[in-house]
Amino acid sequence: MCEVSVIIPNYNGKQYLKTCLDALRTQTSRNFKTILVDNGSQDGSREYVQEQYPEVKIVALKENTGFCGAVNAGIRVSASPYVLLLNNDTQAEPEFVENLTKAVKKRKNCFSVQAKMLQMHDKTRMDDAGNAYCAFGWAFAEGKGRPETEYCTERQIFSSCAGAAIYRREILDKIGLFDEEHFAYLEDLDICYRARLRGYENWFCPSARVLHVGSGTSGSRYNLFKVRYSSRNNIYLAYKNMPLAQLIWNFPLLLLGFAAKALFFTSKGYGGEYIRGLKNGIQISVKNRDKKVRKVPPGTCLKIQLELYKNMIKKLTS
Repeated sequence: MCEVSVIIPNYNGKQYLKTCLDALRTQTSRNFKTILVDNGSQDGSREYVQEQYPEVKIVALKENTGFCGAVNAGIRVSASPYVLLLNNDTQAEPEFVENLTKAVKKRKNCFSVQAKMLQMHDKTRMDDAGNAYCAFGWAFAEGKGRPETEYCTERQIFSSCAGAAIYRREILDKIGLFDEEHFAYLEDLDICYRARLRGYENWFCPSARVLHVGSGTSGSRYNLFKVRYSSRNNIYLAYKNMPLAQLIWNFPLLLLGFAAKALFFTSKGYGGEYIRGLKNGIQISVKNRDKKVRKVPPGTCLKIQLELYKNMIKKLTS
């Protein structure tokens, strides 16, 4: 049995697959199995991989189940102690798998480790050095656009970006897989938040490097799909993972944060879609109220709350 399962979700991403899969063929570690989960693509992705990359296991889904449905399907058919999620629009450097595996194995309390994600068109610039979450209810990628030389040290992060991160299966078995209600966006923050509530850690590993195109499946930085799902999932994320007292405590800041985002997206021409997403977020929160966290140790809750404040200040001053 391989130590790591590399799971690549794919939806009409044939144009990216050669770069992504060729890079996996050059890895210094060979103790992994690649699983491509195809979300009902119509561009010949499955046939291309079958012909050109026979070593890749293909899980063919009949329809687009979103990022969450795809990676969960991949996790379920794998049996390795570690699962590594990788976007199809990436190019991993040779020591990527080896260094992520070493990083997660050396800390027994570690749930996930994220790679150093660099911009494909300019690898001197960061794409993502870990996902942060703040008291305004905003999620953001740390380091985006900044020089990559500023992010050369291992450190704890709030959440790993699932575009290039490794996860410990035994903890997934305890906290559950990705919440498919998210469909896409913030599902990685949600699962790492759940792990944090159980006392586990998430880390950033700068020696595991990967180039990332960004928006390879959904398209441009801002579009109707992204705005709608991001806003609905922001509501769902906060409701689901904050105990009631913490939710009440943060409510004024959350309200201010969502109002500021509504104004921002209105200026971009997406105000109506953002508001509709917020309403939908309230609806799915009510529908999934059985998933809401109830009790969290006070020390854990306080530690996370202080981090939410710290990230809020960081976002406002960046």
